[in-house]
Amino acid sequence: MRVRRTLVAGARGLWLTGLSLVGSAALFSLTLVSLALLPIGLGWLTTPPLIALTRRYADQRRRWAHDWTGLRIPDDHRPLPRPQPGLSGLVQHCGRLLRDPATWRELVWLWVDMVAGSLTALLPGVLIVLGIEGFVLPVLIWKGVIHDYQYVFLYASDPTQVALMPVLGAAVLAAALVFNPKLLRAHFRIAAAFLTPPKAELAARVARLTETRHDAVDASAAELRRIERDLHDGAQARLVAMGMDLGTIEALIERDPAKAKELVGRARTSSAEALTELRDLVRGIHPPVLAERGLDDAVRALALRMPLPVEVTGRLPGRPEAPVESAAYFSVSELLTNAVKHADAARMWVDMEHAEGRLRISVGDDGRGGVILPADGTGASGEGGVHSGLRGLERRLGTFDGILAVSSPVGGPTLVTLEIPCALCSPKTSSS
Repeated sequence: MRVRRTLVAGARGLWLTGLSLVGSAALFSLTLVSLALLPIGLGWLTTPPLIALTRRYADQRRRWAHDWTGLRIPDDHRPLPRPQPGLSGLVQHCGRLLRDPATWRELVWLWVDMVAGSLTALLPGVLIVLGIEGFVLPVLIWKGVIHDYQYVFLYASDPTQVALMPVLGAAVLAAALVFNPKLLRAHFRIAAAFLTPPKAELAARVARLTETRHDAVDASAAELRRIERDLHDGAQARLVAMGMDLGTIEALIERDPAKAKELVGRARTSSAEALTELRDLVRGIHPPVLAERGLDDAVRALALRMPLPVEVTGRLPGRPEAPVESAAYFSVSELLTNAVKHADAARMWVDMEHAEGRLRISVGDDGRGGVILPADGTGASGEGGVHSGLRGLERRLGTFDGILAVSSPVGGPTLVTLEIPCALCSPKTSSS
């Protein structure tokens, strides 16, 4: 078993050596050239795909580190939305990538990987080859195939030193048995030293996640208060009035049947109104179509209720978890409602897809645009200005580590994209 681990470590080390010398060197050189081309504009086109390729390259190294040595290298890439169409969207996307500290850590790691990384990966294979060479060389020397050769510090011209070559080879192989797995792990530790974010960044991320969790708790408490208030002011008041009417009916049913009959009709109307209010309240908490049919059909049903034409495209191959589904639905609902109220638009559209483990929904309108996402959650709501409502949506999505991106040039169109990391399960079928 130990021999097998030693040989596997040597083979993997040789593979990583070639990858470091070729892949890391190529990506490092191409990225530097691309960054140098930013001032003339060409770099804005070439840099994003190179950074994306470097991310996948580094992620693969992370997977090998865990699968081969059990070493976990954290991935702290900031979640980024899909680039918006057009040159301005591309420049904005490239700017986000360059502002991500993980991008620069990976660039430095590429340089280190093709130097120190390739050396530590090469050593396990070298030890195996060198150890085997110590047994093969004496045979070739004694057969006269090799005459003038130096094996480490032993010379083929000296018979005594030739006899010591297998001893040295055995010692090298013994060293390989002990150190090969450790040398392979050292290669990944070098990668971890440059790819792992500083503690300050991890602390900031934990703080952000804590804040979004607090926002979620506050939002749940506010929603509970709203439900209690709606019940108290609406259905509860009608049910109390209906109970009083029933008490009066009980007293009048024998001595004034006509008045009792009138009160029965009023109680029936109150019960119907209370039932309608309860249904509306439940629909506001979690629409039945969302629970029964999923996000696809719920968004399409929502689009049909809008006063403006809404085109819904895309189909999800499954359903996200219920909390994610609910957050996405109410986010789309709020975005469409805001567009109807403030955008002065003639039409709206919604596009949904799930790719690379992320639910991505884009909501757009052809209104006047000019929406600004505030930095601190302050400002006026509405199109054509700072939109604090979007900050509330961003906090809601932040509960699930989701993100919100806004593209809204003055004059329109406005496109708001939300992304939530999630997995999809098979669609649930409703039972009747």
